[in-house]
Amino acid sequence: MDKIAVFCGASMGASDVYAQGAKSLGKELARQNITLVYGGASVGMMGAIANAVLEENGQAIGVMPGFLDEKEHTHQQLSELIVVDSMHERKAKMAELADGFIVMPGGAGTMEEFFEIFTWAQLGLHRKPFGLYNINQYYEPLVALFNHMAKERFLAEEHRTMALVDEDSHGLVKQLLQYNVPRETKTYISEEQT
Repeated sequence: MDKIAVFCGASMGASDVYAQGAKSLGKELARQNITLVYGGASVGMMGAIANAVLEENGQAIGVMPGFLDEKEHTHQQLSELIVVDSMHERKAKMAELADGFIVMPGGAGTMEEFFEIFTWAQLGLHRKPFGLYNINQYYEPLVALFNHMAKERFLAEEHRTMALVDEDSHGLVKQLLQYNVPRETKTYISEEQT
């Protein structure tokens, strides 16, 4: 796995534990020689993970819509910066570049990015691993919702288990590296497109 896209917010959250988690993941990616692909900002969780990767001499690729430059403050020291026109283009470019996805704590935008990747995996539109980085047990309510969805038969069990979850950055990266797509997953694409 050469590149992992990390979805996260431009906010730091309510506790220092989130920034520490972002730094831990950034260092882990650099140690594993995995390039970070992320939203390109220098602030919040985005800035924390990018800075940690770069401080460990890792590679960080930012994908930033031009109109967000002032709000999210584009990181100026990245290995590569790709400027796009829209949020749709940002997500598409990140998905194209990445071999897997990690979702750190974030808000509505982070959830929207996660659910698109999750839905595409259910439909077999990609076969890439993705996981929730459960810093400070942030995603426990979401995991409980997935379990409820499965119990009520709105989410197939093989799809529920696609979303990997770990509170430890090393553990989550390891899960992504060892991921096997469930056999029951339908696919609408050829192997060459994955």
